[in-house]
Amino acid sequence: MMAADSEKTAAAAPKHTLVGRVVSNKMHKTVTVLIERRVRHPVYGKYLVRSTRLHAHDETDSAGEGDLVEIVETRPLSRTKNWIVTRVIESARNV
Repeated sequence: MMAADSEKTAAAAPKHTLVGRVVSNKMHKTVTVLIERRVRHPVYGKYLVRSTRLHAHDETDSAGEGDLVEIVETRPLSRTKNWIVTRVIESARNV
């Protein structure tokens, strides 16, 4: 009975999603996504831009450099890959 309850709560838990910009798609079925966030300095109150680079699995190799993508956290797929690209929000403009 308890195992069934824990499965329901695990399935009902919201997935951790982030939105970021693809900075590299040179690997096979993997993209590097740059996540930027604004944090307030504890003393001076100025807002600083902090960034994190994450590797995400892109099964169809559909995301290109400069695309805005949504990624969702998943089980570890490799040593550095714990995220999957769910959708391409905005394609990069080719100039």
